[in-house]
Amino acid sequence: MRTQFEPGDGRHDPSLSTVMSERRQLINLAYRLLGSLADAEDVVQEAYVRWYAMTPQQREAVESPGGWLTKVAGRICLDQLRSARARRESYVGEWIPEPLPDRTEWAGGRPSGANADPADRVTLDESVNMAFLVVLESMTPAERVAFILHDVFRYSFAEVAEIVGRSPAACRQLASSARRRMRASHAPAAATTTASRRAAVVRDFKHAWETQDIAALIGLLDPDATALADGGGVVNAAPHPISGSAQIAAYVVAIAGKAPDQTLLERTVNGQPGLVIQQDGVTTAVLAFHIASDRITHFWAVRNPEKLGAWTVGR
Repeated sequence: MRTQFEPGDGRHDPSLSTVMSERRQLINLAYRLLGSLADAEDVVQEAYVRWYAMTPQQREAVESPGGWLTKVAGRICLDQLRSARARRESYVGEWIPEPLPDRTEWAGGRPSGANADPADRVTLDESVNMAFLVVLESMTPAERVAFILHDVFRYSFAEVAEIVGRSPAACRQLASSARRRMRASHAPAAATTTASRRAAVVRDFKHAWETQDIAALIGLLDPDATALADGGGVVNAAPHPISGSAQIAAYVVAIAGKAPDQTLLERTVNGQPGLVIQQDGVTTAVLAFHIASDRITHFWAVRNPEKLGAWTVGR
């Protein structure tokens, strides 16, 4: 098995260095499947525990350690996705995937205090932008696993079948159903707006927020825009989606009025231009945006501190 992110060869060499070289691709896979860096780390750790629970003879008999680890990690993720549905029902407010930082700021320069562990092990591309991950949440666990493994990581349906526990034909249908969900969501539409334009729109949104210019905010938002906030019951956040440009603009202005000393920073969030809110140097929220036709159609505000671990004070 191979992914487009880590092409290294693990055949016939189950040495420590060979096995550990698979870690990055496993993190890439698990994060896309679970939408949580912390959960992805736990899954990969468990996969390695199971690898070293085998005898040396059993490990030597494995033709492809990378393939074995991927199969185990995929199955653990599938089990977690199934149990996550029940957990999400008791989650306080909206659940948003964990946001990821980039090593560099799109406003220029390397952020102080940045480090390469653990978020930098996730390859940032269209398959981790927030709009994409949110649509993944609407899929069944089997659809999500089949789609990510085949369409993003380019595994064959025969390989996917070994992980999902269904026939290759059934996995093909699962991936097809997932693609229809993705197309219906219009999530890839961000690609129709250039990266520089997306950055400009987010920068204008930041300025309008800081100046509490409600008219400018409305002009930057699609009339049918939606905003979601995730506080996880730990911090205050809007408990339900806010719909409509005027309603969102009013909410943003109200927040600005309640916290006049907060700082808004331009940052890359899941590979796209976003914003980070800091209070006294501590990150209190990370905002991700979906932009189409130069208007913000969705934005997600992650406030749950348990999901902000990758965002250091230096960022």
